[in-house]
Parts: sequence; structure tokens; C-alpha cells
Amino acid sequence: MSLFSKKLGIDLGTANTLVFLPGKGIILNEPSVVAVSEGDNQILAVGLEAKEMIGKTPDSIIAYRPMRDGVIADYRVTEAMLRYFIHKALGRWNMIAPEVMISVPAGVTSTERRAVIEAAIRAGAKNAYVVKEPILAAIGAGISIQDPCGNMIVDIGGGTTDVAVISLGGIVVCSSVKCAGTRIDGAIIDYVKKNYNLAIGEKTAEEIKIKIGSAVTVEEELSVNIKGRDYITGLPRLIELKTNEIVKAISKELRDMIKAIKDVLQETPPELASDIIDQGITMTGGSSLLRNLDELVFRRTGVKAHVADDALYCVVKGTGMALDHLNAYKKAVVTKR
Repeated sequence: MSLFSKKLGIDLGTANTLVFLPGKGIILNEPSVVAVSEGDNQILAVGLEAKEMIGKTPDSIIAYRPMRDGVIADYRVTEAMLRYFIHKALGRWNMIAPEVMISVPAGVTSTERRAVIEAAIRAGAKNAYVVKEPILAAIGAGISIQDPCGNMIVDIGGGTTDVAVISLGGIVVCSSVKCAGTRIDGAIIDYVKKNYNLAIGEKTAEEIKIKIGSAVTVEEELSVNIKGRDYITGLPRLIELKTNEIVKAISKELRDMIKAIKDVLQETPPELASDIIDQGITMTGGSSLLRNLDELVFRRTGVKAHVADDALYCVVKGTGMALDHLNAYKKAVVTKR
């Protein structure tokens, strides 16, 4: 084992967990899902294997996400999930406990932060560092956060939307709302139920969002055929959905996200606000890839927004870069054991 392989960056998300190995890049990208057998509470599968089981398991097996809204909802299962990801990343024969850096939402409490650190230590880490997501997203998006200039980051993941203004290596103003990708999927499920009397699952809702979803109405609509179960007859049925229906379905969720952005802008000191108007807003996270979301942000706030390159991987890349330059980012790094 080389000296470099003893560090791991983990983006512990509500929907997906990504692992970054300095020198190698992103080596793991799996769903944050664990399958547990109900009777004896044994953990049966983690990650991809477990996600395949969602909505398809017999009663004795429950597939669920131990992270809710970006924080640990089930401690024991999260620890098992972390152990699985650490082992899988380093290989079975690795005897050296790694130093692990984990991202947490900007709004976490100190108790929630401690829970993440303890889960990582018990899962086999030598030291655990915790850094707030917006800072890592900014580092990963290539913003030099040490400069005395205001940068606004909007990180939209599966469970939380984190909005922060960063200057001189620290967060000046931030807001974290528990409304992001998973909520949008939920809104699509509700819409299809209400308007078509059709039951669809999480996976289908996510597919609809990716294939035809948009944040603002469009002239040329995309459409998708989806299958679901009719609530009245109980039989499978096929319907066609169009983009502008999805825009309507998810408008409330998008309003909540925009409100978080506006709240942060309103609290930003004037000097930094003028920087943000010059630089624009940088958007990261998987859910920032929703079509025309940057356009909606611009329409509602008047500030230009752009989606970072590799938006999905900004946070985990940030963990890798911060691990390589721990001293430079000392101010942003919270607590280790």
C-alpha cells in the first residue's frame, strides 16, 4: 500500500454515496440504500444491490435509506453502510485504518456532526474530519475559497438544498432546506396519482424527472410513456406525460429552493453581494442538473446562475482536494477524534 491510499473522501448523501481516493479519483458511486431482514435485523445488502430491491422486496426484507435529509436517521445502519463503502474502496486486505473526510449539510447540529464522526470511527476510520457541503462543493467546482471575495454556492442533492456565501475560506451566510431531489420525485408521484389515478414508484418518478423534467415551461415539450398501477382497477396501465405537466407538478418544491436562495441573498453583506452579482451563482449537486433550473434562479433573483462542470461530483472532488491540502483548509474542517 502506498502512503496516498490511506485517505478517503466520502460524500455521504441522502440518495447516493460517493467515495474519492486521492490519486485515483472517484472510485465508488452507489445508492445510499441498505436492505435489512426484518426478523433478525441482519444487513443483507448495501448500495447498488440494495437499491435493486427497493419496491420489489418480500415483506421480510426492508430496503431503506439510513440518511434522511442529509443527516443520519438510523445510526446502526449508517455505520454498516460506511463500513461497507470504506472496505470496498480500500480492498479487503487493507490493514491500515484510513483518514476519512465526510461531507455534511450546512445546517447540521453539533450532535448530528458527532454522530457522523462516531459512525466513521466505528466503521474503521483512524481519524474522521467533517466539512460542510457548500465549502467542499466550492472547492470541487474550482473556486478559490480563500480569496476575500464573495462566492455563492447552491448545492442541491437528494435530501437537502444548501445555499451558502463563502469568503476567506469560511461560510458567511448559509441556509439549508430539506427540499431537494427526493422531494421533487415525491411531488411527481403525487401529481400522477392525483391527475391520472396511477400509482408509480420512486424509481419511475426519478426517471420522469431526468427524462422530461424542467424548472420552467418550455415551447417544445418532451414526453415519456410510463407504466403504473391504476388505483381504481388495480391493473397496470400506460400513460404519456409531458414536460410542462412536470413543471406544474414540482413548482412548489422549486419555490422552496428559490426561497432559500433569496433568504441568503437578503442576509449577505453588501460588499459580498456585489461580488455575487459579478460572479453569478454556482450550482452543484445532482439535482442542479434539472433542465432550466439556472434560468429559473435568474428569473426569480436577477442574479446569473450557472451549473458547475461535473456538478454531481463537486462535493466528493472537494473532499479529495481538501484531504490533500488539509492545512490550507484548516478553517473549514471541523473536528476529528
